[in-house]
Amino acid sequence: MSIQVIVPESARQTYDNWHFAPAVQHDDLIFFSGVVGSGDSAEDEFRSAWASLGETLEAAGVGYKDIIDTTIYMVELQKNTPAMAKVKDEFIKEPYPASTWIGITELVIPGARAEIKVIARKPK
Repeated sequence: MSIQVIVPESARQTYDNWHFAPAVQHDDLIFFSGVVGSGDSAEDEFRSAWASLGETLEAAGVGYKDIIDTTIYMVELQKNTPAMAKVKDEFIKEPYPASTWIGITELVIPGARAEIKVIARKPK
């Protein structure tokens, strides 16, 4: 069975230039590529990333409540965890998805503090 590529208009240039889909759907599972945000503070950057993810969730016909798994890659994990936890809770509510947070040395976007990757399930 083939996959359905999901590309919100706001990510069209990234899709065309970097040659990866913001999300792909197979059956009722939707796999989202990692997103990074921007902002002067860690909280602003993380809020921007979660909001950007929201655009792709919407394009896929799901919402934050449909996320079943999260993976967060974070530079300076111990330092940035409190800000990420605070911001994440603005978007993710109970029942909480599975989650893994991984400390890393750097991301593809210079200076980025975190990249958020999720899997969601489309309700039947």
